[in-house]
Amino acid sequence: MNARTEPAEKGTDAIARPPLVRELLLVAGLFLVYKFGRQLATGHTGEALHNARHVWDLERTLRLPNEGSVQSVLLHSDTLVHLANTFYATVHFPATVAFLVWLYLRRPAHYVWARRVLATVTSAALVLPFVFPLAPPRMLAATGLVDTAKVYGPSVYGPPTSDHLSNQFAAMPSLHFGWALMVAIGLIVATRSRWRWLWLLHPLVTLMVIVGTANHYWLDAIVATAMLGVALAFIHPPHRTATTADRVQPQLAAEEPVLVGAGR
Repeated sequence: MNARTEPAEKGTDAIARPPLVRELLLVAGLFLVYKFGRQLATGHTGEALHNARHVWDLERTLRLPNEGSVQSVLLHSDTLVHLANTFYATVHFPATVAFLVWLYLRRPAHYVWARRVLATVTSAALVLPFVFPLAPPRMLAATGLVDTAKVYGPSVYGPPTSDHLSNQFAAMPSLHFGWALMVAIGLIVATRSRWRWLWLLHPLVTLMVIVGTANHYWLDAIVATAMLGVALAFIHPPHRTATTADRVQPQLAAEEPVLVGAGR
């Protein structure tokens, strides 16, 4: 038998898949809550800018890297900054949907786990803007950062006063980063390939993009990571079963006859 097969999935994911219609409704509800629920905390411009100044000063106190150092790399090339803006605008939702669809089809048990984690983190993240509205660094003059989406395009945001599709004062936590990190963790846990750790490039690129485009502070990603860590501490992934090779080798050893005097 091939020891590189992944029979663990036959053990952990042999459960019946959740009903498709129900899951479509649940996942659609998750995305709608994320997309429209944040609008309930819109406004608070003065408070959001006040909190932004505190976050910016706190990062300097903690000696975190200046977000401008990342943006300066992007601004060396119009093509690079345009790609970063496009990544920010187009990858977030499709990548997460593709992740959930793949798990549903190939790893049902891991799908249920990942969906629960994402739903928990997203729900918790929607509460924070009510108690701590935060303007992104592109809105804070003290940062000296460029609103790259506005200058170079494409942009997913309109003027804050007329943007009815998103809450631009909900920078913390960064669900762009939180979801990307969960996608990477989920694929690392659910697969066995020696290359699976390369999935960590997804949250790494996402982090550079959200910071370099001045949509988020480092602390937005740090808070998202902490919230994801708490969710993962309470919502555990399914346990893997032994591999085929692990099951076969003891069986062969038990069945192999012992020859008297064979060692003489």
